[in-house]
Amino acid sequence: MPQMIQALWNYRGFIKGSVKRDFQSKYQNSLLGAAWTVLNPLAMIVVYTVIFANVMHSKLPGVDNTFGYSIYLCAGVLTWGFFSEITLAAQNMFLQNANLLKKISFPRLCLPVVVVANATLNFAIVFTLFSVFLLLSGSFPGWSFLALFLVLAIQILFSVGLGLILGVLNVFFRDVGQFFGIALTFWFWLTPIVYPAAILPEAVKRLMHLNPMYSLIQAYQGILVQGEWPDLQTLLYPFILALVFCAYGFTLFRKHSGDMIDEL
Repeated sequence: MPQMIQALWNYRGFIKGSVKRDFQSKYQNSLLGAAWTVLNPLAMIVVYTVIFANVMHSKLPGVDNTFGYSIYLCAGVLTWGFFSEITLAAQNMFLQNANLLKKISFPRLCLPVVVVANATLNFAIVFTLFSVFLLLSGSFPGWSFLALFLVLAIQILFSVGLGLILGVLNVFFRDVGQFFGIALTFWFWLTPIVYPAAILPEAVKRLMHLNPMYSLIQAYQGILVQGEWPDLQTLLYPFILALVFCAYGFTLFRKHSGDMIDEL
């Protein structure tokens, strides 16, 4: 592990340059530029608010208006977008950088770091604006806001582990990427983001606890909507699963890193 960290530190210039290049190329020849980072999730939130606000806000504890439901949506949609951006980019990171991997010698774990850095930069832009909005509207949750960093750390760890597994498997089985894209859509709707968990039958609620994103999204919503500190026991399951995924992902990567070059 210390050697891995040292190798990544030695190539910090490569990582920084890759993040800068990816960010610039994403908005090259775009009139609105980085504004699209904000407009895409904003459009989704507006659509869901218009469609579901009148039905759902009355079912949310402590929320009795459309404004509160919009904050509830932001808490789930923005953080889910962060998760999906990391995992979707990670599953293709080796395929998209095939030429680079074949021609240049560098620690291949730089690629997951670049993926996470890019997604974190985009998320930071959107969430900073959202936080400013909460302050100006008088809806800022207070000191419990600090708990977001713990929940985000667990989510990033989980996303990296899952993304690394998908990234390696996708090199050898290209159907993995197609399947995960579909699975992610179902996963979104099977997680209480647009609707509250309170409307679900008790049997479904019990099954919902098997979904690691359920606990994380619930924690975000509790912090940002109710201003509550998250129950650490509910975060234990996604944290342990994140560690397992990371351990398996790194093992899979180290075992097949040589074979991947032949497959690319």
